[in-house]
Amino acid sequence: MEFTLLDQAFSLSEEQINFYQENKYIKIKNILSPELVHHFNQIITDKVNELNSVKTPLEERDTYGKAFLQLFNLWRESEAIKKLIFSSRIAQIAAELMQVEGVRLYHDQALYKEAGGGITPWHADQYYWPLATDKTITAWMPLQATPLEMGPLEFSAGSHAIQEGRTLQISDESEAFLDKKLRVTDFKHIIEAFDIGEISFHSGWVFHRAGANTTAHTRKVMTVIYMDEDMVLKQPENENQIADWETWCPGAEINKKIDTPLNPVLYSKKLSIFH
Repeated sequence: MEFTLLDQAFSLSEEQINFYQENKYIKIKNILSPELVHHFNQIITDKVNELNSVKTPLEERDTYGKAFLQLFNLWRESEAIKKLIFSSRIAQIAAELMQVEGVRLYHDQALYKEAGGGITPWHADQYYWPLATDKTITAWMPLQATPLEMGPLEFSAGSHAIQEGRTLQISDESEAFLDKKLRVTDFKHIIEAFDIGEISFHSGWVFHRAGANTTAHTRKVMTVIYMDEDMVLKQPENENQIADWETWCPGAEINKKIDTPLNPVLYSKKLSIFH
């Protein structure tokens, strides 16, 4: 398996950077090769199957439980998976889209929407994060081609400008409130399939959702959440942010830069490094 692509620079255009800055999401094709996607599909799926503890039948779960199986920080569970999570190629794209000097890892997350799995309600990720600025970005990496029937990620382009709805966690309430709110705005609702090797990037405050998986196959996705390498921990504003502080950046101090063993720098112009 040829892994060198994971640490090769990716050439972003000025148009792509401007598009992200305006809309706070972008989809970019051919970041990973089909061979790499197939490889990580296998090893991540094996690890998800090994670690998954959810035994409740799909039909007996609540909306959040039906949306996906999720496992976190798989980079700590597998050196093979760590190669993808620590990819300087993907981290470089994240930094350049956000227009920051470098990025740290916040955490990674596998999101497996089972066959017959339900919607992922409208939400903004940063509701959960005790982070002082909006310099956050998530790389959403499907591990297979993802047609509309599988429930790919959907975006409300430019909706980071909306303040209403930021206090809602992922729920039936967030889906109902934000669906109604976003219908009366001029923000474009983007629903598109993903090709093999295509990755989307979205800001922590842009609203997004995913449809149900109506196929007979699991929709397998790996995500990496990046933050500005100089990100500061803020005073948590809800219980979820307290939990995130304790889980994803333990030992970090309020009003100080987050620099813990769980939050390594993955790309930095300051250091001129490609891991």
